Amino acid sequence: MFKFLDRLFLLLCICCVQAQVPVQAQTYPTIGRAATVAEIAAWDSDVRPDFRGLPVGSGSVSQGMKVWEKKCASCHGDFAESPAVFPPLIGGTTNADIERGRAAGLIAVTENSKTTIMKLATVSTLWDYIRRAMPFDAPKSLSVNEVYAATAYLLHLADILPADFTLTEKNIAQAQAKMPNRDGMSVAHGMFDVKGKGDVTSQACMNDCPVNEQSLVVLPTSVNGLNGNLAEQNRSYGLVRGVDTSVKR
Repeated sequence: MFKFLDRLFLLLCICCVQAQVPVQAQTYPTIGRAATVAEIAAWDSDVRPDFRGLPVGSGSVSQGMKVWEKKCASCHGDFAESPAVFPPLIGGTTNADIERGRAAGLIAVTENSKTTIMKLATVSTLWDYIRRAMPFDAPKSLSVNEVYAATAYLLHLADILPADFTLTEKNIAQAQAKMPNRDGMSVAHGMFDVKGKGDVTSQACMNDCPVNEQSLVVLPTSVNGLNGNLAEQNRSYGLVRGVDTSVKR
């Protein structure tokens, strides 16, 4: 009896399904459009280590100093050495590093502050980041020539380029050949490979670290706190700490 009812129920289900009118596919208006060449170019602005994507332009060290003093020094210091608002960009490298292509200070426990130029392997990264993210309060507002100039000034401060150098897309490889840590890129560490050796040898100050208030660079009032409180976005120990941008100065 039960088997009969089960079969009857299954048959009724099949009949109901077969009797249903097929649902007509609903059409929608076309959503979106193909990106224009100009729109693609605006997003496709990355510069690769082999300098593919680098636009035509130029900027001298002297021009870069003017750009730097006007648009960069308030956060990074006149000579890109300030550790107060952001980590220092320049310092800690030597002529021996430039010759060798490895920054010895990265593994020296006496170096509490690892500057950007110590860690940077490719000059294209520096150029690309300045173009995308700087200045702090007006990203992407620098012209191509201003980016070349600011990059040239930074590289001069690091003793990579001479004072009379004009950086262009044609000679930027000369700067790459002198980057202090150009051969220092590695993936054999915990950030890339869980089997890599972690950085646990730092002897940086951990508690009540002294800070020379006279050396602090203060953000302009117009950008103070623009991206939140920098003091809460940095480590609370060591020499590199974010200033308290919740306080109006």
